[in-house]
Amino acid sequence: MNLIIKTDALRPQSPQNSPSTAAGVLSYAVADCELGKVLVARSAKRVCAILLGDNAEELEADLADRFPHSTLIARETMVKNDVAKVLRFIAKPSGGLQLTLDMHGTPFQRHVWEKLKAIAVGRTVSYTELAKWIGPLANPRAVAGACAANPIALAIPCYRVVRTNGDLASYRWGLERKRTLIEKETTV
Repeated sequence: MNLIIKTDALRPQSPQNSPSTAAGVLSYAVADCELGKVLVARSAKRVCAILLGDNAEELEADLADRFPHSTLIARETMVKNDVAKVLRFIAKPSGGLQLTLDMHGTPFQRHVWEKLKAIAVGRTVSYTELAKWIGPLANPRAVAGACAANPIALAIPCYRVVRTNGDLASYRWGLERKRTLIEKETTV
């Protein structure tokens, strides 16, 4: 079970005693965006989650479920630069999204996520095509499962993966968000 601390007014501490540098502590903030709400969380040095949803409580619960052994601290000051980059990307995806990531997943999931990061803005690929990039024996369904487990929306662009016929496939944060993201990228 994790501890969620909802404050941005923690006392300043020395870097070696700071909660943000302790193992298992994640700082996060929730912001409004044209996709609804976005939650950005980071470990001591890297972004570990970008979650999309309709309300802050839903996003905080999702973060807690994904990182059950972490202490979660609502601390906008620690993630404000990351949130600003994410909001700029949502508004104008052609600018790209440059974040240092802390990817938590199985080796296969991380391999799929690395391949997803290589998909250029404005391009989509099929699950079958992505599976071929992974390896000759990779299963498109396993690739789809890795996409669904992705905790770092936008920076790991699983929304750029579609069905073989080009139709939109499911998206962890909703088909309308996927459609919006793809449309914004292809009309640039």
